[in-house]
Amino acid sequence: MKDNSENIIRLDSVDKVYGGEVSTQVLFDINLAFGTGSFNSVVGQSGSGKSTLLNIIGTLDRPTSGQVTIDGRRTDAMSKNDLAELRNRTIGFVFQFHFLLPEFTALENVLMPNRIRQNHIGSEMRKKADDLFELVGITNVKNNLATRMSGGQQQRTAIIRALINEPKVILADEPSGNLDTDNSEALYEIFRDINRELGTTFIIVTHDRRIAEQTDRIIEIRDGRVAMDINR
Repeated sequence: MKDNSENIIRLDSVDKVYGGEVSTQVLFDINLAFGTGSFNSVVGQSGSGKSTLLNIIGTLDRPTSGQVTIDGRRTDAMSKNDLAELRNRTIGFVFQFHFLLPEFTALENVLMPNRIRQNHIGSEMRKKADDLFELVGITNVKNNLATRMSGGQQQRTAIIRALINEPKVILADEPSGNLDTDNSEALYEIFRDINRELGTTFIIVTHDRRIAEQTDRIIEIRDGRVAMDINR
């Protein structure tokens, strides 16, 4: 794993305001840095601004003011095409809802980002997919249609899809929200294994304090501000 002293993501004085004449400020003066290979959680009540923060980190939304730097590149002035390229190369997303394509198998869903990126799936990429299926423990269902897998298997497939382009960062938004306790525990063990074995940086948004306490750093967002930042 890389040294955490090297920051993969940095936010400097980030504000986010929605609306025109009647505006609502969602984030206030956010200053955060995430070390390469670190394992982080972001907690907060519904409406606290934590998902907005994650969307800005993932370049799915832009800050109203302030600077965001990802992998050494400032994103606030980048074009949409450049942001899309940065996302594809650097960031993997895992959401509460899996967004798997139901007419495709688990393996086909996993390979979709690479097919979009290169329009060709080579033997090396298929081998990488096989290795990831083995890593998360669902090799036996890789040829199943997405609709013929359990919720836990679908979530693990979504994790593999997020990893297939070897992103430096995984952003997870309430990834265990639709899972039972056993599957939630298994999901976070997989995240931790990936973090240790691949050195992938994790930023996990969750409302579940029990889950957050399994991470190395807990950031609490309250009313759009950083209310707590604890390294464990």
